Amino acid sequence: MDGETKLSIHVGSRKSELALVQTNFVIDSLKKNYPEKEFKIVTMTTLGDRVLDQPLPKIGEKSLFTKDLEDALMSKNVDFVVHSLKDLPTTLPDGLVIGAVFEREDPRDALVLKEKFKEYSLSTLPSGSVIGTSSLRRTAQLNGNYPQLKVVDVRGNLNTRLRKLDDEDGKYSALILASAGLSRMGWGNRMSKVLPCSEMLYAVGQGALAVECRADNDAVLAMLAPFNHPETYCRVLAERSFLKTLGGGCSAPVGISTKLKQNDNVYKLTLTGAVWSLDGSTKLEETLDQTFGQIRKTVKHKLSPTEEASSKKIKTDKTVEADNEIAVLNRRITEKTGDLGCEDLAPNVADRRCFCGLTVNVNMPIDVVIKCDNLGRDLANSLIDKGALEVMKISQDIIRSSIGKKS
Repeated sequence: MDGETKLSIHVGSRKSELALVQTNFVIDSLKKNYPEKEFKIVTMTTLGDRVLDQPLPKIGEKSLFTKDLEDALMSKNVDFVVHSLKDLPTTLPDGLVIGAVFEREDPRDALVLKEKFKEYSLSTLPSGSVIGTSSLRRTAQLNGNYPQLKVVDVRGNLNTRLRKLDDEDGKYSALILASAGLSRMGWGNRMSKVLPCSEMLYAVGQGALAVECRADNDAVLAMLAPFNHPETYCRVLAERSFLKTLGGGCSAPVGISTKLKQNDNVYKLTLTGAVWSLDGSTKLEETLDQTFGQIRKTVKHKLSPTEEASSKKIKTDKTVEADNEIAVLNRRITEKTGDLGCEDLAPNVADRRCFCGLTVNVNMPIDVVIKCDNLGRDLANSLIDKGALEVMKISQDIIRSSIGKKS
């Protein structure tokens, strides 16, 4: 999308059914605000889709499900791409940013049992039952909490994995899957149990959809801005800052849990993070919290989908004067303070800062964004002080060693 007048928007997506459901959800949301735009989906496969005979950590590539999409974005074959946020590394390629994160679904994992075991739980399944997952994080927690079970890698898209589970002669007794994906597909009835965080911490960014675009594409960034959900942004920024500071990802077991609650006029963000050894025998966990006076700006973006008609008049008073350039200028002229030149009359100039790949959320006070970023970093540093990097390095060395033996 090279200019605001362009009506046709090309959207990159993986070919899987879940990816297309998620991409169409984003497009349908955008169409409500921009009915004059035409959105065309461009599908492609990624390395993670093509290499199915190896566990994800052993493929040795950080951007397994995103690189091909990002290549298309940088070559301007598409205008933006829709991702599951958990698939996006915390450091993006130069020139690319996350323009919006949509409101998060339930980020927790779900237990999906084979029909003949539907009355069981993880603790009551017969010893030796095979649990399928492609995640080191889930594997480590299962190994630590349920050593009587056998954890086996399972690859393929959501449909393929469920088909493997449903095979009467198949080896899997259960799968651990993201509850958000099942819900988006309309398969909530397949969930035997949504696993509480006390039993299974989830992946950074899990349950949230991210829209990635070029950092210099102001038209697309402006189009996405109203959909950058503040509460979700607050949580996932803290999570991504945590992971970035640790240097983790698919190469080590790292889990997270965030809670954002409002008490009276104060918001409290609580962040719990942990790292494990591959066998789950070692676990380091820490919890920190941060409080905010508010999460959303007093005056919302004029195109916010949760706002009433933009034609409605807004009363100007001291609480919104900072957002009213005329009022600001009048005050400065009266008080003879500040820069009275034209440069000082540009409050809408974009803040180009990025936080773990996320653009600044214009729907939030900037001090809240910075505090969320700092909270994740502080939590990671607390775990590092406990020896987290050493635990993670051992896991990474084991994975590299297993790759070397196969090659």
